[in-house]
Amino acid sequence: MSYTLLTGEFVIRYPDLPRQGPEPDGDTIKFAPDTPALVETLPRVSGRPPDLNSRGISVRLEAIDALETHFESDHQELAGANAARDRLLELLGFTGVVFFPDQPNKVKSADQDRVRGHVLSNGIDANGRMIGFVYAGDPADPDGARIFLRPDRADQSANASLLADGHVYPAYYSSLPAELRTHFAGSSRAAREAQLGIWPRSTADPNGAATVTDLDGLQELVMWPKLFRRLVPFLATGATDLNGFDAWLRADPVNRDDALFLLDRLEHGNLHDVITASGHTIQLTVWPEDFIIGPDPAPGGGGGAGGTAAGAGDVVIIAALPDPAGADAGAESVTLLNVSGTAVTLNQWAIADAAGGREALQGRLAAGDAVRVKLSNGVQLSNRGDTLRLLDGGGAVIDEVAYQGTQVHRGRTITFPR
Repeated sequence: MSYTLLTGEFVIRYPDLPRQGPEPDGDTIKFAPDTPALVETLPRVSGRPPDLNSRGISVRLEAIDALETHFESDHQELAGANAARDRLLELLGFTGVVFFPDQPNKVKSADQDRVRGHVLSNGIDANGRMIGFVYAGDPADPDGARIFLRPDRADQSANASLLADGHVYPAYYSSLPAELRTHFAGSSRAAREAQLGIWPRSTADPNGAATVTDLDGLQELVMWPKLFRRLVPFLATGATDLNGFDAWLRADPVNRDDALFLLDRLEHGNLHDVITASGHTIQLTVWPEDFIIGPDPAPGGGGGAGGTAAGAGDVVIIAALPDPAGADAGAESVTLLNVSGTAVTLNQWAIADAAGGREALQGRLAAGDAVRVKLSNGVQLSNRGDTLRLLDGGGAVIDEVAYQGTQVHRGRTITFPR
């Protein structure tokens, strides 16, 4: 999958307004791009424009979720939350960082207020932040270059280091390519098995339930941060136990009950499908690397007359013909299958390749039906290997597959088992 490279500076303090400056944490950092116009070209995964101003934009680190140093007026276990934050700043080149005692999330002083760095980004999230992999220093590639991100280059990011060292949980949104997701899943499992970082203290996971009696107790626990971010507003309703948590999640499928694609079952689901809660105990029943999280809030793409809104995994790519017998032009194809129980309208959807090409889609795909899409010049399948993404009308990734050059044979169709 192609990412846009943006060079610039990571910023942790405003010398003119230190008490109103950024609040870096373990998975978010302020970034001042050299070419702000590049940010405007990024896909808007949830339909929201970038929250970019003269001081820059916040970058939400892809593939990871750090313990919250601050969420509204609350936080998670501060030892783990601060360790992730401090390690991120160290990886990016900041030293001597001191936080205000009375504003512990704002930087009082540091050896550097800004350091050179770069981001590989493929979109803007629901909060207007840039989604990306972050790196210290300037790259060899030029600003604005399109980079096909492979695991070896992703492993050089701060994101990968934080995950491998056990400082953060995995959180795989549909914006993350399948190849990278599989790669990072191995990294997170290895960190957990080695009991690195937060893992010895992790709770509310398949290894054991957490006991939550009140908000104060919750703030001392180590658990998957998205679960924490759901529990805080639930407890704020005045709930004295967790018996109503499932119903509370289901009541708001946009802002609470995140859409998921469950990798073990290859089924579309929601957050409530991977959580059990009763009395004062709560537990994730599936490890976070074993499901894909849909954009939040869910985009409206794919709906319309005669169809329904689709989420990640509802329509899948099952085959591709990159090297047809005879001339390639107009003969290459990609085959889609609607695995959901309802029809999906494909108007404004697209198939995208690693080079950034797009093939616009139209029509209606009935439940259980497949369609073979013949490609024009918008998408050209590489015989040396390629990555294909199915995008809905809002730019959200519905499915993604990859193939290698060794799989390409003239006239032969490549299948993607499900």
